[in-house]
Amino acid sequence: MPELILALDVTEKERALEIAHACAPHLDAIKVGYPLVLSAGLSIAGDLKKASLPLIADFKVADIPNTNQLICDQVFAAGFSAIICHGFPGMDSVKACVASARAHKGQCYVVAEMSHPGGKEFFSQGTAEQIAANAVIAGADGIIAPATRPDRVQALRGFVGHKKILSPGIGAQGGDADAVAALVDGIIVGRSIYEAPDPAAAAQTYARVRRAGKQ
Repeated sequence: MPELILALDVTEKERALEIAHACAPHLDAIKVGYPLVLSAGLSIAGDLKKASLPLIADFKVADIPNTNQLICDQVFAAGFSAIICHGFPGMDSVKACVASARAHKGQCYVVAEMSHPGGKEFFSQGTAEQIAANAVIAGADGIIAPATRPDRVQALRGFVGHKKILSPGIGAQGGDADAVAALVDGIIVGRSIYEAPDPAAAAQTYARVRRAGKQ
């Protein structure tokens, strides 16, 4: 049964908290990226904790190992439960993120392939597959794979086995929640929820995947 993860990419702190608390009963986790953190600061994690949901820091960390560790350590110290990093900087950089996650009893997910159209330009010809395989070797908890291309999710599943796949691109980018629900462990939805007239109602609609996913 896949989880429903809200990508909370609003830039106003009070609005973000309002949406998070309204949608919380229908969610399994909240993903926070640069738009909200650059506006409200890392301390937003403390405020969002009141929703009693795991918080995923979607910073797509992509640097040398030492810098990756410094970034991840701050993220986990702020109260986040998981970090998302890129795999293309290499195995040692991914391992630094995984090590930080383990030290803080958190999780690390590696972007194997992105969901936007341009994601096909460089995450192709075996690159995504290599990143996925490296993520497993590095001890990551799972990968990020595109809901906009279910065939690619299915292909990458063969490289990660029982590791988790979290899948963005639902709704605004054209991904179909029902088309990937049986293939992934988490469905990430952003604009289709937080830009809806009633975000809680939109979240409740997407929450059907929590009941109709893997049998």
